[in-house]
Amino acid sequence: MEKKTPFYDQHLKHGGKVVPFAGFLMPVQFFGIIDEHRHVRARAGLFDVSHMGEIEVRGPDALKFVSFVTVNDPAALAVDQVQYSAMCYRDAGIVDDLLVYRFPDHFFLVVNASNVDKDFAWLQEQAKGFNVTLKNTSDQVAQLALQGPTAEQLLQKICDLKLSEMKFYWFKVGKVDGIEMIVSRTGYTGEDGFELYFDVKYADQIWDALFKAGAEFDLKPIGLGARDSLRLEMKYCLYGNDIDQTTTPLEAGLGWITKLKKQGDFNGKDVLLKQKAGGVKRKLVGFEVEGNAFPRQHYKVMKDGKQIGEVTSGVFSPSVAKGIGTAYVATEFSKTGDSFEVEIRGKGVPAKVVETPFYKHGTHK
Repeated sequence: MEKKTPFYDQHLKHGGKVVPFAGFLMPVQFFGIIDEHRHVRARAGLFDVSHMGEIEVRGPDALKFVSFVTVNDPAALAVDQVQYSAMCYRDAGIVDDLLVYRFPDHFFLVVNASNVDKDFAWLQEQAKGFNVTLKNTSDQVAQLALQGPTAEQLLQKICDLKLSEMKFYWFKVGKVDGIEMIVSRTGYTGEDGFELYFDVKYADQIWDALFKAGAEFDLKPIGLGARDSLRLEMKYCLYGNDIDQTTTPLEAGLGWITKLKKQGDFNGKDVLLKQKAGGVKRKLVGFEVEGNAFPRQHYKVMKDGKQIGEVTSGVFSPSVAKGIGTAYVATEFSKTGDSFEVEIRGKGVPAKVVETPFYKHGTHK
């Protein structure tokens, strides 16, 4: 039985096409995926991301614990700063990717919807021996993502924080339409924008306030379809597609968040050190295909009649006007400009590795 987010009725009211996704009933589109995608790149769109999970970590060992279970270095965070990170198993396979928020007295972890229960159980298991308390607050927290070039002007109309002073990947607790919440300058689209976390009981009030303030900016609700094409144009990883327990951060191109020299041990460190020293056998690359075809997850990547990899994500890119995708391929075929074929409906379609992000004109600061 799928759950409903606190904005379910709003989605129906706005004509959203609702489908099951990660255990929730979520809108896949409102007025067309390509049009929604372009609207976010040009103006502003509102995404319901209340399906995401939120976990609080408190106690004297909170920092030590978060450092042990994540690959990035939370000690490098200032208060009010956000960090993109990943959690690994002992074998360096990825448990989940997540955002880590540093508050003065605790950490706030934002994890993927489909992984909330698994992540929380795993964190509880890892917490043995650490003086910490964990609290899964996912069901009490509503989350909206306001994304697009006009997001700051729009939100400023109803927010008491000085948003122009907030840098990318920082946050503050402030008020929006008089309701206290976390306002963070983060997102999954490559555009400027904010993610808002607040008590579910204010869901309708905040949704309505944003649309009232957003009328002059042509604010529109945006579904999961455009969220996927927007994030793929930026080569942002999606758990379950591009990363999972069979992939390591180094294979996934997440070496930049993997701090092998940070203080103390962390899950997967030994394996990752060995992998770094020996070099990875496969890499997650971005590629474009020729013509009008576009790739999908699990399509085979071929070279000279042999399979050298598999597509993890694929879409027709509205911004680049080409079929784009990501795939794990053997390292020798992973350089920019390397060519191969993607098997689409039984035919080998020429493709080549390109520099990412695919879309290079996003407005995020």
